[in-house]
Amino acid sequence: MHIYDISRELLSAPVYPGDPSPGTEHILRLQMGDGSNLTSFSQCSHNGTHIDAPLHFFEDGESVNELALDPFVGECTVITVSEGILTGDDIDEIIKNSSKRILFKGSGKAFLSQSAAFVLASENVVLVGTDAQSIAYSGDETATHKELLGKNIPILEGLDLSEVPVDGNYFLIALPLKIEGLEAAPARAALVDGVVEL
Repeated sequence: MHIYDISRELLSAPVYPGDPSPGTEHILRLQMGDGSNLTSFSQCSHNGTHIDAPLHFFEDGESVNELALDPFVGECTVITVSEGILTGDDIDEIIKNSSKRILFKGSGKAFLSQSAAFVLASENVVLVGTDAQSIAYSGDETATHKELLGKNIPILEGLDLSEVPVDGNYFLIALPLKIEGLEAAPARAALVDGVVEL
């Protein structure tokens, strides 16, 4: 069994244009004579590896703390795709050999069109992930997100799949932090290659 850490380090991960950067502040420091180290940090809910909940695009959608945890734990398929925008026709081919959780590996530059998201939703996927900062290209963020989140399919963005050696099926663990009322939250994501006993 091998475990791949597919999360980006939060403070050094690329920041989506327009989003605030994460930061830290030392409250107590041993080297300054304090009794312990104590640090606060701040971040946008979409920094680094994170999960989008329906509330991101729907006022009455579930917030991240309301999401069922089942989609974030279980068999998933890693698929390497070309840079660019995947269409519904692309997904028709990809979905034939995929599980209900799909992670797209595209060097951070592969995105889903609305038609691609529609096909994924119609095939009853339970989670879609990407190594890009966003599942959608900058020309149309809304349509792709709404297609997935409107069907209560959470989106796992900002993954680091560079150390995953081959495409195929793995066991995913990617639980969002439990933060009430937010549209997204950081996640520590990992893939397990091998037999997982629950």
